[in-house]
Amino acid sequence: MKKIAVILSGSGVFDGSEIYESVLTFLRLEHHGVQYQCFAPNVEQLHVINHLTGEIAEGETRNVLVEAARLARGEVKDLADADAGDFDALIIPGGFGAAKNLSDFAVNGPECSLNEDLVRFARAIHEAGKPVGLICIAPAMTPKLLGTGIQCTVGSDEGVAGAIEAMGGKHQLCSVEEIVIDQEQKVVTTPAYMLAGSISEAASGINKLVDEVISLA
Repeated sequence: MKKIAVILSGSGVFDGSEIYESVLTFLRLEHHGVQYQCFAPNVEQLHVINHLTGEIAEGETRNVLVEAARLARGEVKDLADADAGDFDALIIPGGFGAAKNLSDFAVNGPECSLNEDLVRFARAIHEAGKPVGLICIAPAMTPKLLGTGIQCTVGSDEGVAGAIEAMGGKHQLCSVEEIVIDQEQKVVTTPAYMLAGSISEAASGINKLVDEVISLA
């Protein structure tokens, strides 16, 4: 049975993993009978957002691993302990946590740095010739996470696309229901909520991404 690692970045679209994108990923993996294990870095979030108002919750702090446990029903492990040899592929859902907690792309754009445990694990997966799927804003990390010259998409956001190009990536325009596949590099990306107006629209691309990652594995 194939086993896929899913890296979470908290819980909630504005400061963690996008919940719908994460759950859609889990559901599609289960439809294929594929095992998955969630991981998250044991670090503090950049900040906490009140999802009712969209404002920063001043004075409040949360841990990315603890918050990811909400989303994974407690079944989540510290990313520092992840071993690429145990998995056939990797998928990273979106949400601003990818740009705030897994990296600091939201703050520093093309000058961003990435979580060291994320880089170690993702590169080990990639260098072993195993596929990597990135959803929503997560593909913005591609050039610094996996290497330059890789084709990827965040949909049609010119600012993020320009940042990807500035870091050495190759951005492709993509509609919400489609995926971009770099066959040689085994990297699969889809816009999801960078474009989606509903959970069903997000699912249309995410389902294709999961199917393709499993196929490549």
